[in-house]
Amino acid sequence: MSRKQLDPSFDPYFPDHGDPRYRVHRYELVLDYRPGPNRLGGSARLSALAGPEVLREFALDLGEFRIGRVLVDGRAAHYAHRAGRLRVKPARPLAAGAAFTVEVHYNGNPRPVRSQWGGLGWEELTDGALAASQPIGAPSWFPCNDRPSDKASYLLSITTPSSYAVVTGGRLLTRTTRASATTWVYEQSAPTPSYLVGVAIAPLERVLLVDGGVVPQSGFVPSPLVEPFAADFARQPQMMRYFTDLFGPYPFDRYTVAVVDEELDVPVEAQGMAVFGRNHVDGVRGSERLVAHELAHQWFGNSVTVADWRHIWLNEGFAKYAEWAWSEHSGGLPARALAARAHAQLSLLPQDLVLADPGRKLMFDDRVYERGGLAVYALRWALGDAAFGAMLREWTAARRGGVVTTADFLAHAQRYGAVLELLEDWLFRPELPPLPRIR
Repeated sequence: MSRKQLDPSFDPYFPDHGDPRYRVHRYELVLDYRPGPNRLGGSARLSALAGPEVLREFALDLGEFRIGRVLVDGRAAHYAHRAGRLRVKPARPLAAGAAFTVEVHYNGNPRPVRSQWGGLGWEELTDGALAASQPIGAPSWFPCNDRPSDKASYLLSITTPSSYAVVTGGRLLTRTTRASATTWVYEQSAPTPSYLVGVAIAPLERVLLVDGGVVPQSGFVPSPLVEPFAADFARQPQMMRYFTDLFGPYPFDRYTVAVVDEELDVPVEAQGMAVFGRNHVDGVRGSERLVAHELAHQWFGNSVTVADWRHIWLNEGFAKYAEWAWSEHSGGLPARALAARAHAQLSLLPQDLVLADPGRKLMFDDRVYERGGLAVYALRWALGDAAFGAMLREWTAARRGGVVTTADFLAHAQRYGAVLELLEDWLFRPELPPLPRIR
């Protein structure tokens, strides 16, 4: 298996998403959503930079909406919109390296993006809506350059009936009510890929998770679930302190959990936010490992983001390991017991997955998560706790807000010990390596 690092602007798993000829550095979304008819409309203004060649046309990813107009640098542009792609031809070609803006006015009924995993992105709830976009669902609700390596800041203004809360990552700047509608304005200043812009719109009650720490934490929860939520997430502030010690400073200025009154197969991470279903709230901490998993993604996946989806183990392997680390730290089963259980289960499954490039069909296979966690666990025992901790903290600090590949991580880990052969066994060979012997 070659470890050749390809152009990070190219994603072989989703070659029809995104456009590497330009980069976006800011999105400004001004949207109005009506839950009853599931109607979304408004405008998106993208501030971008052309690549190293003259840009005569470019593409945005956008679902099945009606387009009102498209402007480039304030001038009407020619466009064609079909099959999820909005192709734009500016009135004048854009010079290489030029800064430019594109503004799209659109409206319609948002629908999930079809995929092998079902619908992705915008999802109508019984009462409200949810946008959870990993990996290619963002175009279901806003025009974007939908590739994980293109990270930008966001300003989101969303107006909806006043009985609904609007929850997204970032800092709430204003909340303004006029008549029966309320406009929520959020700023996400940290670099964010389009798939990590999440939003929940529903009748939710805010719950503060207070522990005197430096990271504000809150939940938005259906009223009947407030009491069990308080029990299930009571240890999240302790978790935040522990992960900060283990992984380094929390990379954002706050963390929000939204619980929707629907059953979700799994919780979903977004930048500065995670979304859980009512089935994850039972009042007895039955899903606490998932609380740890989603919180860990703020470091691994959100702040430090994969350059393309081949490297998804760098997201899911570290989040899985974080589940085991929290269990050990909080008095549950030790990491070695959870690793042994995962290894035993994997040994009974087909040995045909290459962790560093699992392929599009298998990128969300449970083996990516479990084997990824085992690779991190094996690295911990190869380096020892002190060097392992230093390696993690330097990784999240040096790569904060950036994009990474498996090759980047290999080069980084080797600075802390002779671990190349060990990692190559876990990452590039399909056969399951043995568990490390604990010293």
